[in-house]
Amino acid sequence: MNVKDKVFEIIAEQAVLEPSDVTMDSTLDDLGIDSLGLVESIFAIEEAFDISIPFNANEPSESDFDISSVASIVAGIEKLIAEQHD
Repeated sequence: MNVKDKVFEIIAEQAVLEPSDVTMDSTLDDLGIDSLGLVESIFAIEEAFDISIPFNANEPSESDFDISSVASIVAGIEKLIAEQHD
C-alpha cells in the first residue's frame, strides 16, 4: 500500500468516512476532523509508517508539519520517510 492510500485510510477512519470520500484537496476541517481526531490520526500515521512527525498538538500552527490539506500531509510523510532512509 502506498503512502497516499494509507493516509486516506487512516484519515477516513478518523472522520468516519469511506477512503473514497477523502481527496488530496480535502482539509481536515472539510472532513470534520477535530483536534482530538487530528492527534489520533498523527499517532496512527506514525505507527503505520514507523516515523516521528514533528507535530505539537498544543501549538499546531508552530509545528514543522503542514496539516493544511491531505496533500500536504501526504507530502510531509513522504519527506519524513525519505529522510529516515538516508
